[in-house]
Amino acid sequence: ARQREDMSNVRRLGVDETSSKQGHHYVSLFADLDRAKVLFVTAGRDSGTVTAFREDLEKHQGQAKNIKTVCLDMSPAYQAGLFKEFRDARMVFDRFHVMKIVNHALDEIRRAEVKENKILKHTRYCWLKNPQNLTYRQRDRLDVLKQMNLATAQAYQMKLNLQELWTLPDRNTAAAFLERWYSWVIESKIGYAMKRAAKTIQVHAQGILNYFDDRVTNALMEGINSLVQAAKSRARGYRNVRYFTTIIYLIAGKLDFSLST
Repeated sequence: ARQREDMSNVRRLGVDETSSKQGHHYVSLFADLDRAKVLFVTAGRDSGTVTAFREDLEKHQGQAKNIKTVCLDMSPAYQAGLFKEFRDARMVFDRFHVMKIVNHALDEIRRAEVKENKILKHTRYCWLKNPQNLTYRQRDRLDVLKQMNLATAQAYQMKLNLQELWTLPDRNTAAAFLERWYSWVIESKIGYAMKRAAKTIQVHAQGILNYFDDRVTNALMEGINSLVQAAKSRARGYRNVRYFTTIIYLIAGKLDFSLST
């Protein structure tokens, strides 16, 4: 079924990694964002995985020059591979991964502050969840904490403010917004963790703002990742990468199993 795959119409690509087993063992997934299907899976998460995908793409009637947009995280390895193999493609840094950087900084600030202010104990998920996902109890507790003079509360407001970026109408408006957000964080007295996150975001600003050119996200990749990890859990792991790769194609490859004539 894979041998018969036709990738000639692939234009928008999603790239992500998922763990294949405990420890630092990963496979890279390449998916067609328009058809919501996994195209290629390979071991590792280095720049060589992109080269392997380009070779597979060309074996299935696809062409590197046809790829116009690639949505990915901020992995330097993926960026290097895409710059080498898909030079004409626009790289879009996914919203989920941008906010993951900010959430990590927020939690780092909370963990430092809780050592001096015990009221922050057991509040981790109050800050990390999106407001609409909070329980009533978490929402009530957060309302109280936000009124206090806490560095964690200030970092939380910075997080919520940044989330508004993706609701803006166009790239120019978003660029001005992002510049103001960056200045706010850098000029504040917030902890180093959030300033480090802001600097990372500024370095990758153009890739983040590329979202406004065709508004792609890697939400599909996150959904596929969840399905793959659920399958791995049900199977209690897979003996090797070949078996794991096969199950990913079966789950998310949308392969045509009709008999050839």
